[in-house]
Amino acid sequence: MDLSELTAYAGEKYQMQEQHKWADFPGFSVLCHPQTGKWAALLMRQWDTDTGTEIQRCDMKCGLGGLAGFRRPYLSGPVRMHGAKWVGITFDERTEPEVVFRLLDRAVAAGNPRVYTGPEKNGQGYTIVLDSRPQTGGQGYQETALPFAGSAYRPEKEKMPEQLRKMRRLYEYGRESAESKAGNFYRQAMFMQEYEDDYPWTGDFVCYFPTYHDLTTRQLRGYFSWRTRLRRGDFQPITVSAAYIYIYELLNGVGAGTPEESLQKLREFEKGYLDAGFGDARMRANLRRWMLEFAVLRNLNQELARQAADPAILERDGAIAVLKTPETHSDQEIFSALCFLGGRKTENSPVLAADRDRGLRLFGEAWRKASAYTCQGKDLFTLCFGKPQIRRWYPLSTAVYCKRDRAKDRDYALDDSRIFHCRNGIWQVEAYEKLTFDRFRLQGFLHETDARLRRYLKTGRYLRENTADEWAVPYIDAVIGADREAVLEASRPRITIDLSGLEQIRRDALLTQESLLSEEDRDMYPTEYEKEEDRSKAAEEAVNAAEKMTAEEAAAPAAEEEACSIPLDSVQIRILRALLEGRGASEIIRENHLMPTVMADAINEAFFDEIGDTVVCCEDETLTLVEDYTEEIAHCLGGTTDG
Repeated sequence: MDLSELTAYAGEKYQMQEQHKWADFPGFSVLCHPQTGKWAALLMRQWDTDTGTEIQRCDMKCGLGGLAGFRRPYLSGPVRMHGAKWVGITFDERTEPEVVFRLLDRAVAAGNPRVYTGPEKNGQGYTIVLDSRPQTGGQGYQETALPFAGSAYRPEKEKMPEQLRKMRRLYEYGRESAESKAGNFYRQAMFMQEYEDDYPWTGDFVCYFPTYHDLTTRQLRGYFSWRTRLRRGDFQPITVSAAYIYIYELLNGVGAGTPEESLQKLREFEKGYLDAGFGDARMRANLRRWMLEFAVLRNLNQELARQAADPAILERDGAIAVLKTPETHSDQEIFSALCFLGGRKTENSPVLAADRDRGLRLFGEAWRKASAYTCQGKDLFTLCFGKPQIRRWYPLSTAVYCKRDRAKDRDYALDDSRIFHCRNGIWQVEAYEKLTFDRFRLQGFLHETDARLRRYLKTGRYLRENTADEWAVPYIDAVIGADREAVLEASRPRITIDLSGLEQIRRDALLTQESLLSEEDRDMYPTEYEKEEDRSKAAEEAVNAAEKMTAEEAAAPAAEEEACSIPLDSVQIRILRALLEGRGASEIIRENHLMPTVMADAINEAFFDEIGDTVVCCEDETLTLVEDYTEEIAHCLGGTTDG
């Protein structure tokens, strides 16, 4: 806080002008009481050459017990003045304007003239003024005469509207607590909730936790005029502190018939006032927090509370819920949650560039499989996000809010990750706190997954793998292996033959053939009907022979696979043996309806862990072996090159 804020407040509310009395000491000035002319405050400004800053202090005459109810680090005994009625104030970033303004109010009240009215004597009473305005030229100190009301220097006060006068009388003095202040505000706000005015707002107003009591008469009329237009849908700019008063009214139910209506008007204020560029970012953050707290306190519908809550809170809670139960959410939801909680870098991974759906599926499956990982009895989700924390919750404690009744015991679930509990009037919130998050573990999982998927999909721009994240490798490799098998299976062409119609086609062909034969042909050649029985027997014998041959062929690859130390299927083993013997593999590839490039990639991937290099090349749809690795390939296939 700055001294200029104090002088602005004194001038606006009490018409107290800062007076510079000493030409030789320009950093010293005084504020004099508006009625008695005595010093109410001594203002001191001093330049500190060591720090290059201005030190601002003030001695204020608040009366006996002036610091009662105030315990602040910037309040102390007087610096220049003497006596128990004076207090010292240091002005810096800690100084609270609200407290300083309250002390000035006390100083003015303490300096008001004391008047005593005596009993009647002989039908007449008498009045004694115990404290009167000192005359200039006295022995104590020299006073600069204050201008009289109505002069060019001090205009005559405007007449206060009667309702404003009655409202001011409702204020109860004595206590300086937040509860007392909120009670005064609620009492006055209910009295003024239908009041309308037509008076321009002028000047500035800066105050923390502002209420009607902090405004001058002109400011009060200007505020209520602004509120009148706002209630009719005409949103106009006003100083931020004054706009907070309107928010406090709605939080206390003033100007609305139901809690739902109060919440609706708060949202209209956000749209009509803040979205129009008035106010500031802090006001929007406060408003969002207060709307959620208001909805929970009033036990409003969950959907209304979610609409009022800060979207960032809902997004974090939603992401946590997705990663906690990934089996019930889509790949896109899992990937978005991982990026939101672990870092946005993964959103630009080249894994998603070529085939986004495939990339999302691989990331999603990697988290689903890795969720089974445990360490010291904790699963991966708990290791990354901890357990829900329960802490005290103070709804609307940062607003001017009057608690009129005790909250009933209840539980209020905002979403799957945030629950509010009320027991014996005490509120608690249960939620996953960011302080318990292990972002390094989650980011390590994302980095390792991204690195291995880039190598698998050959995207380029490879990432260096971190040994600290090797715990995630088995789960990522399992996902890669399943995807590789799916790709190979999809590469094999599907030939579907409908056998149900073959018999009818054959019979129709026989009838056509029978109709084309002459009598001589019938005598010379037996008909197909006559041969049908023989053909059936021959077909049955052919099927038996084929089944026998298939069983023998199946046994041979199985034996080959057992002897092979590399994860290859029977077709891949036959291809490699053919290449080792110098025979081409084109016939085997064609028989099994495969693609040469796909088979080359599959064989190289299978040998990567063993050899670490390409062993098969594919040029012009023809497979060839890399000569440097023929002996190692033969050894891996069982140490022989027999086909």
